[in-house]
Amino acid sequence: MQMSQKMPSPRAMRWGLILLGWLMALWVTQGQASGVTEPAARVGFAQDTLANDWRWQQVQDVKAVLDDYPAIEFVHTNAEGSVALQAQQIRRLAETVDVLIVSPRAEAVLSQVIAEVYNAGTPVIVLSRGLDNQRFTSFIRPSNTIIGRAAAQHLTQALGGAGTILMLEGLEGVSTTQQRSQSFAQALAHYPNIALIVRTANFLRVDALRAVQELMAKGVAFDAIYAQSDSMAVGARMAMTNAGLDPSAIPIVGIDYIQEAQEALLNGTQSASFTYPTGGGKAAEFALRLLQGEPVPKHWLLPTVKVTADNAEDVEPIF
Repeated sequence: MQMSQKMPSPRAMRWGLILLGWLMALWVTQGQASGVTEPAARVGFAQDTLANDWRWQQVQDVKAVLDDYPAIEFVHTNAEGSVALQAQQIRRLAETVDVLIVSPRAEAVLSQVIAEVYNAGTPVIVLSRGLDNQRFTSFIRPSNTIIGRAAAQHLTQALGGAGTILMLEGLEGVSTTQQRSQSFAQALAHYPNIALIVRTANFLRVDALRAVQELMAKGVAFDAIYAQSDSMAVGARMAMTNAGLDPSAIPIVGIDYIQEAQEALLNGTQSASFTYPTGGGKAAEFALRLLQGEPVPKHWLLPTVKVTADNAEDVEPIF
């Protein structure tokens, strides 16, 4: 893994002089003496939205690790899907935290905002969605390109190289969606008898439900579904069931591998999913290392696993 070459900021160097254990001891001692316990360090997470269950879990995974360190205060914000609000929250958090974690909603706008924070000396850990520059401390994510290609391979084999695939895309303008779409479409280029229909469903059940309902109402047929999240796969199955169609009649591939996906794989209403870890635990681990003045990798790739009915009972859902 490539290591960050950026010199630690004065703030990071301060924490590098002492160990977290010593910090905790000092925190307890001061608290006993004054009657008021102040945090020895502060970690902030500027999250895009908490309406999406995967993103809510991402925050919880960070918190679960940092909860074991009472000297470290963890705070998070919810931009409610607003790029402008997330930009404001990133700047405000950067004024008060020692390490900033962020999963940006929009690459084009927030890359510059995050670069400003990083250049000012605050370590920044980017989770799951990329930026258009290298102005960050560490970027943690699975490979969307690998997943997109593997999803295409699964569906082309399931269809015997011919048919129509409905791709339910996530949010427009984010690296996750772009990479999952581009790699999938590139893989399909080798199969001239496969057509691709694309609809945006924003990683949400309700939007996928609506998109599939609208297609069926117009008489648009499809032979398989590539949902860029398992939540959207749930919405697609709901739409099919409401229309009196059996979801098990066509191959459906999702991403994330949540409990609903495991259940669908085992009951035959979904054919595959790909694990997509939130990276929250790894981000918390890197934050702890940064607070101790230790270097962290510039890029960290999380592993992903293809899950089908054959191994669904052996692979633990991410939540």
